Amino acid sequence: MRVEIWADVVCGWAHIGKRRMEKALASWEGEPVEVVWRPYQIDPSAPVRAVPMAELLADPVADEALRACAPGLSPAENRARVAQVAAAEGLGEQWGSGWRAGTLEAHRLIALAYEKGGAELQDRVVERVLRAHFVDVQDISDLTVLTAIAAEAGLAEEAGYTGEPSLDTLPGAELVRELLLVGKAKGVRTSPTIVANGLALEGAQPPATLREFLEDAARHTPRRLPDEVERLRYAESLLDQRDPLGSLTLLRPLMTAHGDDRGVRLLAARAYFASAQLNRARTALESLVAESPDDSYARHLLGRTLQRQGRHEEAASHLTLAAAMTPDYATG
Repeated sequence: MRVEIWADVVCGWAHIGKRRMEKALASWEGEPVEVVWRPYQIDPSAPVRAVPMAELLADPVADEALRACAPGLSPAENRARVAQVAAAEGLGEQWGSGWRAGTLEAHRLIALAYEKGGAELQDRVVERVLRAHFVDVQDISDLTVLTAIAAEAGLAEEAGYTGEPSLDTLPGAELVRELLLVGKAKGVRTSPTIVANGLALEGAQPPATLREFLEDAARHTPRRLPDEVERLRYAESLLDQRDPLGSLTLLRPLMTAHGDDRGVRLLAARAYFASAQLNRARTALESLVAESPDDSYARHLLGRTLQRQGRHEEAASHLTLAAAMTPDYATG
């Protein structure tokens, strides 16, 4: 059974959750479990060059945001509370982040570790990254720090950390961007979130709760969909969440491999329309309507596209026909 942990490596609860999952699995007697770490960002706006946490905590805007994370506690009180929990889990007394660091590069290294060496290698890399951030108080957005972790894990060459690594040439960035979108499409909204067999559990739950979750997941057997269908559903979910550009990112491989599929083309047209790429939307929809003149939805969307382009006479004919086929479109 595959268990995915969607988490950010600057999230203290992710570090705590890792230890609790290890304790839960130590007494697990069910089917074999593969733990795979997936990326999530709790602070997507973190600067590329890390900022000392002391400076962040002195910022009134940041102070207000941090108070919202733990109502009733000051940021300092909350950090002390989480540190006490971490110490109780065996993570050490001197525990706590010292940097507000961007995590895309760390996530890239973690994703590559799984691609190159599987769950065991990935786990070692995750452990080193978390330790670097919370115990050694290092800047994990610094390529020097990540180079050392990659070299220690035997990933230096595969991860691109040879010579003078550059953010522009390191591999894996596209993989991480896709995984972040997949997490969003799945509904991941906090770190950590554990997903297994279609079930999800939020937060760094106690080992007993984690074991109960694993037992429930083991009994749950969701219908397995082909990868292409699953990707299409994720793209549709992102469009429903008003992320048309993310939807198009996930659709791109399908458009290359299955460019004749009507479902792929229609979803792409919807995403083009939602992202104001009106010429692309019109081209795709004109093709769909020419193939299936009785497709009222495609015709209605073509009419709306032409309307937004100021081509009102052309739009009117399509909108009228669509409304005649599907009366709901008369007021849509």
